[in-house]
Amino acid sequence: MSEDVKKIVLAYSGGLDTSVILKWLIETYDCQVVAFVADVGQGEDLDSMREKAMDTGAAKVVIEDLKEDFVRDYVFPAFRANAIYEGHYLLGTSLARPLIAKRQIEVAQKEGADGVSHGATGKGNDQVRFELAYQALAPELKIIAPWRVWHLTSRQSLIDYAKEHGIQVAATQEKPYSVDRNILHVSYEGGILEDPWQSPPQEMFTMTVSPLEAPDKPEVVEVTFEKGDPVAVNGEKLSPAELLAILNTLGARNGIGRVDLVENRFVGIKSRGVYETPGGTILRVAHMAIESITMDREVMHLRDSMVPKYSELVYYGFWFSPEMKVLQGMIDETQETVSGTVRLELYKGNCHVLGRKSDTSLYMRDFATFEEDEVYRQADAEGFIKLNALRLRIQALMKQEKG
Repeated sequence: MSEDVKKIVLAYSGGLDTSVILKWLIETYDCQVVAFVADVGQGEDLDSMREKAMDTGAAKVVIEDLKEDFVRDYVFPAFRANAIYEGHYLLGTSLARPLIAKRQIEVAQKEGADGVSHGATGKGNDQVRFELAYQALAPELKIIAPWRVWHLTSRQSLIDYAKEHGIQVAATQEKPYSVDRNILHVSYEGGILEDPWQSPPQEMFTMTVSPLEAPDKPEVVEVTFEKGDPVAVNGEKLSPAELLAILNTLGARNGIGRVDLVENRFVGIKSRGVYETPGGTILRVAHMAIESITMDREVMHLRDSMVPKYSELVYYGFWFSPEMKVLQGMIDETQETVSGTVRLELYKGNCHVLGRKSDTSLYMRDFATFEEDEVYRQADAEGFIKLNALRLRIQALMKQEKG
């Protein structure tokens, strides 16, 4: 390779791709490779991951617990926006990538590295997410994307390479799909899922029970918010990561949060993805419910008009862009009054709102009631309707005059 690099920091997950990439970087560039592992709640044995990276040839392994950072600084801001891509995807992978890239850069600067690398393919979204962050935060670093330059062209060729070099990997011909997990979700894609007509096998799911096998009795949970962020479950104050973990447990055992969709990747390819997002699904339903009584109508509608753009920016990888900063600031301003508690029922894959209350509620029963009241004069509605109908009336009169 033409790049002259002395030390590379690799975003390392211990899976098939990055395990092969670690060995390939060492052989190809004849340089030191630091394996950076971001613990964003993937639930893996980090000690064995460290050992595996060292056995594969890493000069150093850096492991950081980023679960609280991830939920507080990336998940919660997105959920304040009710972000959702193409109506279904709660952006679990998309939100983790900018945090991983940011810390990877900081590790590279601390270790005196002059290059960074990732395991994203040349067809996917993650290559864009990683590299937009790299260039936004440290444009001086060399970026090495093996999938775009090496001779390995398929999952099977990586499996063969791993066997040849004695690298232990979980992917096999019988289980070739790719898995990405963090505290917000689990995603599955590729392999047997590439046929959009083929149902995902039930044994594939690792986070949630099937709704058919969920308990026959509904479970009730209360989520409390302060300025748009969840702060307590059933009255118990929790840290961001603790709170999401609790909701994951509740949602998972009730079969909540499974999604199977074909989405539009940023690069222009349609891709089938299967997701499990139990706690995030509960949070979104609860957040929208508390907003319904605490947000002004026009503010809510204006914010809602920005959700598709916000979600696209996250999905495409523009977390550190100036437009994202502006959007986040506007959305956070809308959350100043979004505080209170929502009561929900979890039952066989469904999450229903049972009630909501808030000290900053704009819902006033005296105005909303169908019974007799002393605060609203119904006759006032006549003028309101006439003024709003005026342009429609004028159009109708004009058409009548023209025959």
